[in-house]
Formats: sequence, C-alpha cells, structure tokens
Amino acid sequence: MATENSITGLTEEEAQEFHGFFVQSMSGFIGVAAFAHLLAWFWRPWL
Repeated sequence: MATENSITGLTEEEAQEFHGFFVQSMSGFIGVAAFAHLLAWFWRPWL
C-alpha cells in the first residue's frame, strides 16, 4: 500500500516507472514535433 504522504496513491516504484514512461513519451512527442517543423521549414520557410 502507498504511504500516507503520497498524494497520488502510488508507491515509490510505481511513481518511478510512470515517470520513465512519461519522459520517454514526451521525448518521442518532441522528436516528432521537431521533425514536422523541419519538414514544414523545408516546404515553406517562415523567416
């Protein structure tokens, strides 16, 4: 069971696992967004 001080109700191990998935997903999202911006820049430069 989670400790009394936990706001989310997750244990330390569960929180670390969730954080790992979150960071990995966010990195993937930023990578795809950066690639899409690069393609848009090659298509029509905005500066």
